[in-house]
Amino acid sequence: MKKRLTALVLAFAMIFTMTVLTACGGNQGDQADQGDQSEGRTFVMGIDPEYPPFSYLGDNGEYTGFDVDVARAVCDKLGWQLEIFELNWDNRYIQLDNNECDCVWSGMTILESTKEEGYVLSAPYFDNSQVLMVKADSGIASSADLAGKDVGVQLGTSGDILLGEDLAELAGTFNSVVRSDSFLKCFTELDGGAVDAVLVDAPVAASYAAEHDGFVILDEKLGGEQYGICFRSGDQELCDEVEGAIQELVADGTYKQIAEKEEYGEIINSLIFLQQ
Repeated sequence: MKKRLTALVLAFAMIFTMTVLTACGGNQGDQADQGDQSEGRTFVMGIDPEYPPFSYLGDNGEYTGFDVDVARAVCDKLGWQLEIFELNWDNRYIQLDNNECDCVWSGMTILESTKEEGYVLSAPYFDNSQVLMVKADSGIASSADLAGKDVGVQLGTSGDILLGEDLAELAGTFNSVVRSDSFLKCFTELDGGAVDAVLVDAPVAASYAAEHDGFVILDEKLGGEQYGICFRSGDQELCDEVEGAIQELVADGTYKQIAEKEEYGEIINSLIFLQQ
């Protein structure tokens, strides 16, 4: 009986020891996995894929643009993998809140309403203005000439918001405001005569005019704004990591080198970090 009892005690001790070792081993594995995941995280950048020179699909079938290039450099510096997610611009906040992307980074205008809704916003990095693009032979020389005309704008953009707020009086003189879900569609409608002008961000207009003949940008600034990166509420730490990496890129000259690419036009003149 004593031998049997001793055997049972030894067996119980062995089972207990194995359980403890297994648990410890499992915890160590979990910690190792968490460490690997932290170091090699996938950073999902939400973009408007038709927004040159900040974010667009290049001729080689890969996403490019100033914002995309900076994001790639940030991820290289932090040891992250970059993934690009195409946003429906009018639904960008919904898609961000649904965790379809980690941020909205694509010529994103900093709005007071966005701050009030609790989103985390980076420091502004670009000074922008709204301009009107028309066909070269239209005879339109200023916004005053658009009375009774049709004007296109991308849905959900700052230009769209301006036409309903600060530029509401001007919009009231138009025959109609035609809203499309991308700037590319706005420009296509302008080219085809469906609209007489397009209200658009200045660098986007300049990029399109440089690639397509027959369009001019009116010498009139209709609204000033700044671009920033938008993160979900509670993601201040992620925002800080990204901003810290950007400042390192500014300090080592990489940021300026990206901005100087010929295909990005004159955006370097309006990049806030390079004016400081």
